[in-house]
Amino acid sequence: MTASTATTPNRVRGRAGTLLVAALAGLLLGAVDLAGQLLLPYPWANLANSPAVWAAAAFALGAWVRGGPTRAVPAGIVLLLVAVEGYYVAATLVLGDDLANLWSPATVVWLAAAVLAGLVFGPAGAAWRADRWWPATVAVALLGAVFVAEAGREFRAGHVPTGTMLTVLGLALVLLLGRSARQRLVALAVLVPIAALGAAAYLAADLATG
Repeated sequence: MTASTATTPNRVRGRAGTLLVAALAGLLLGAVDLAGQLLLPYPWANLANSPAVWAAAAFALGAWVRGGPTRAVPAGIVLLLVAVEGYYVAATLVLGDDLANLWSPATVVWLAAAVLAGLVFGPAGAAWRADRWWPATVAVALLGAVFVAEAGREFRAGHVPTGTMLTVLGLALVLLLGRSARQRLVALAVLVPIAALGAAAYLAADLATG
C-alpha cells in the first residue's frame, strides 16, 4: 500500500468525523435556540432566534474545520440543516408542536436558507482561519454584515433594542476578528455595501410574504 492510498481512509474518517460534529452541533444549536426564546427576557430572546447568530455558528464551525472549503462547506450546510430540524423536534418534545412542522412549506424555506447560509458562512470561517489577507478580510466583513443587515430589519419593525444589539455585535465581531487595524478598517468599509444588499434582501422577502 502506497503512502497516498494509506492516507485515504484517514481522510474519509476525518470528513465523517467533521460531519458528525456538525450534526451534533446542529442539534445543540436548534435546542439552544428554542430554549433561549422560552427562557430569556426581551430582547435577548429575539437574539436567540436570530438568523445572524446561526450564520455565525456556521462561520465558527468553518473556522474550526481543518481542510479548507472542501470540508467547511458541507460542515456548515449539515450544521444548519440539522439545526432547523432539531429546532422543530425540540418544539415537538417541549411544547407539543405538530411533528408535521418538520416538513411544512415554511420549514422547507428555512432548509433552503440553511443550505445557502452554510454555503457562504462555512467557507467564510475557513477563509478567516487561513489568514490570507483579502479572503480573511471579506470573511470578517460578511460576518459583521449579516448582523447589521438583520439589525436594519429589526429597526424597520420597531424593535430598537434588538436592532441595537445586532448592530453592536456585528461591529464588535469585525473589531475582534480583524487581525490588524488596517484589516478592521477595510472590513468595516466592505461591510457597508454587503449589509445594504442584505437589508434589501430582507425587505424584498418581507414584501413578498406580506
